[in-house]
Amino acid sequence: MNMMYREPYRESQLYVPAAKPLRIAMLGLRGFPDVQGGVERHVENLSRRLVELGCEVEAIVRRPYMPDGSPTTWHGVKLTSIWSPRVTGVEALVHSFLGVLHAARTRPDILHIHSIGPALFAPLARALGLKVVVTHHVLNYENEKWGFAGRTLLRLGERIGMRFANGRIAVSRFLAERVKRDYAVPIRVIPNGLGELAKPSSEATTLREFGLTPGRYLLTVARIDPQKCQLDLIDAFRKAQPTNWTLALAGGADYATDYARAVINVAKRTRGVALLGHQKEPALAELYANAGAFVLPSSHEGQPIAVIEALGYGCPVILSDIPAHRELGITAGTFFRAGDTDELADRLRAAFRDPPDRNAHVADRDRILQRHDWGSIARTTVDVYRAALAPRRAVSLRLGLRE
Repeated sequence: MNMMYREPYRESQLYVPAAKPLRIAMLGLRGFPDVQGGVERHVENLSRRLVELGCEVEAIVRRPYMPDGSPTTWHGVKLTSIWSPRVTGVEALVHSFLGVLHAARTRPDILHIHSIGPALFAPLARALGLKVVVTHHVLNYENEKWGFAGRTLLRLGERIGMRFANGRIAVSRFLAERVKRDYAVPIRVIPNGLGELAKPSSEATTLREFGLTPGRYLLTVARIDPQKCQLDLIDAFRKAQPTNWTLALAGGADYATDYARAVINVAKRTRGVALLGHQKEPALAELYANAGAFVLPSSHEGQPIAVIEALGYGCPVILSDIPAHRELGITAGTFFRAGDTDELADRLRAAFRDPPDRNAHVADRDRILQRHDWGSIARTTVDVYRAALAPRRAVSLRLGLRE
């Protein structure tokens, strides 16, 4: 019998169908656009850049944050609204569970889970045959608002998410080092980015609305939350006894908590404090561009996008001395011990006496613009996706991406 000779198997001989888009589902966020929160800003910007690279991206968002008339697509990103209860400590868990079930039906190439709370459901997603990437944004269990049960669940989410994910991302080096130390798993450091900077309005509409004088107000941008320490900032501002300066607090509260009520009450009783509420991008551009200094007294952070944005606008910064702030490598910034309102008051007095020079922050601004570019961040994230898909390399490594 004549035997036909066959070439040995080589991977290059595999049949590869036409390139197809890489399909990504994002889970663990409230929603976007214009929903406050660092994770929300992160996913909003990352998703948009992934679409520009040729990916198909679906963001699974929470219905209470997407009012009637909200878009179903945004810059090519599909927004799928799924019900969630408006109950603190329950909302994210219920929505994440339902989001994983949704992803099990739609079968994305990657389910990208953001934050360690939603990461509790990484094993379920894996059991349903999904490839999972988890981004670790912040040590949520260090937030003072959580009780024993909440902190236990968040620590469990971190442990499970890091162990069961096919790929892992940390937004800062100190988070990555902690994950490697505690769980002995590989993790990629991919920082938060800086989006396109909106041009500040020449009409100063926002400043006039709140009675703010250019160069004579301190700005903080953060949701009202114990982690962000607005009460410490108001106390330090009062101790500093400012003359012709205002403290502008931009940001709202997710829930009507005791802390939120305390911040509002103390702010109303303290001369020179202005509550601005949640502000959208055009107003924030005006606020960053005209502030005398940006202040963030947080007890802990992953990597605060608000600080990156402030630096992008060349705004001088006064920050709590925590790893996430130090890691940004700010050369012209001012630091104080977290929780020390007397030291913060001293830093504020110095700013009142001798307002910081924005020109001194040019080097920090230029470095931030280069290192925290969302386009580069998206390309690096795709590398993590490809590695997570490695068992399917015959097809998945040839996905239709615009390099």
